[in-house]
Amino acid sequence: MVSVRPAMSQSPALARGAKPIRVMVVDDSAVIRGLVSSWVKSEPDLEVAASCFNGLDALRHIRASRAEVVVLDIEMPDMDGLTALPKLIQAAPGVKIVMSSTLTQKNAEISIRALSMGAADYIPKPQSTQEITASSDFRADLIEKVRTLGAASRGLHAPAPAPGRPAAPRPKTSSAAWTKSSGAVSLLRLQPRRREIIAIGSSTGGPQALSKVLGDIGKRVSVPILITQHMPKMFTAILAEHISKSAGRPCEEAKDGETISNGRIYLAPGDFHMRVVDKGGRKCLQLSQDPPINYCRPAVDPMFESVAQHYGASALGVVLTGMGNDGADGGRQISQAGGALIAQDEATSVVWGMPGATAHTGACHKVSPLGQVGADIINITQGVGG
Repeated sequence: MVSVRPAMSQSPALARGAKPIRVMVVDDSAVIRGLVSSWVKSEPDLEVAASCFNGLDALRHIRASRAEVVVLDIEMPDMDGLTALPKLIQAAPGVKIVMSSTLTQKNAEISIRALSMGAADYIPKPQSTQEITASSDFRADLIEKVRTLGAASRGLHAPAPAPGRPAAPRPKTSSAAWTKSSGAVSLLRLQPRRREIIAIGSSTGGPQALSKVLGDIGKRVSVPILITQHMPKMFTAILAEHISKSAGRPCEEAKDGETISNGRIYLAPGDFHMRVVDKGGRKCLQLSQDPPINYCRPAVDPMFESVAQHYGASALGVVLTGMGNDGADGGRQISQAGGALIAQDEATSVVWGMPGATAHTGACHKVSPLGQVGADIINITQGVGG
């Protein structure tokens, strides 16, 4: 995923006078531990709970540190991150763990596996200490993830990123992300009709949610499924393999210009927006490296908007867990075109940013717990009302 980072926003925890979010940093490199710890210390709403050199050291300190978020390196001596992950979760139920690893195919595979084992998120780490030191994007990404997950662990929702200079002007004004943990959600009445395509958007917590939803759907729905998951290159190819296993049907990274076919699942490749276009009466996929939208590439909104344009009332949009508000505008367009729209509920979302923003547009037909989303998709696609 390519992102254009705005100025970092302050957590609601500090604004409400609460104590700073407690962060444990686990890395075998003393230089990296010191660097990440200094970043955390520089944020008034965050504090370093512990700094540990491997998984064993983290296990020794996890209870006493009362850490709410752990930044966990993968490759460490004596006990690596993947081995430590389930032990840390068992020792400190409710802790949010962010896996940190250099961007290699091996570590991408391990990161995806870690998500299925209970990690809340991951962050690709630049290859060298020098690159890490010089990378403002890595620092901003890390702090944003820590802040958002820490707020989520307290039942709060971190605010949407403060407006920065956009990469490119958009033709319309984005809806503001919903930042409160209260308020009624108005749902639209669902008009029963068969749907011809399913479009799903997700981010933080998305790989786990996608596996659950697509596993529940299985082969009971034959229409094509388009997925945009906020994820960098290399990771999306591995995620597609995992989705294929969960769904029991083919899932591949989308290819530019390919015709959309029934029975297939198409995943937007990392660093590429995915849209639906018409080519001589055939609905095809178009990939582009247009500027990031909602600070992301791939982004959910352009996929949803194109689905609304080309499928109209025959479309079903689904927004799963994730930080930010990507998908809210595009989801509204699907609904306005007569299509159906589902958002994952707050209780089952790792972060209720994207689905919360979508739910509060007033354009949703259902706001459902993760365990119900698959059944909702089946019923809506087959023309069952509700």
